[in-house]
Amino acid sequence: MALKSTLVLRRTYGEQGTNGTIYFDGKKICHTIELPDRNNIQRLSCIPEGCYKLKKRKYTKHGEQIGIPAVLGREAILIHAANNAMKQLLGCIAPVTELTGEGKGTESRKALAKLKALVYSLWDRGDEVFLLIREGR
Repeated sequence: MALKSTLVLRRTYGEQGTNGTIYFDGKKICHTIELPDRNNIQRLSCIPEGCYKLKKRKYTKHGEQIGIPAVLGREAILIHAANNAMKQLLGCIAPVTELTGEGKGTESRKALAKLKALVYSLWDRGDEVFLLIREGR
């Protein structure tokens, strides 16, 4: 039977974007940026709070990425590199190393590599991996 591993994304909401931090076993993995909360409007909003099972997804544009397939009313939600939510995201989540403003951060590729290494190591040992998204620090 597969074990469940849950990453926790704690968010704060702003007019220009949603900032967050992903934790695993109480340790900070990386920060995140997303679009502002606009009631789950496709391509314009961050995804709703909740618990989502993560899956490997292959995309021609981004290669193999961590996907979040079961978002109500949405499709092709990914965790991929971006440093500016308003310019580079259409509803996806981008890991960043440092937060520099609402929906803005730095060194996204570095943060993505760290997050992917963790998630893939959990998958490699046979775990089901979930992302629990909630408000708060």
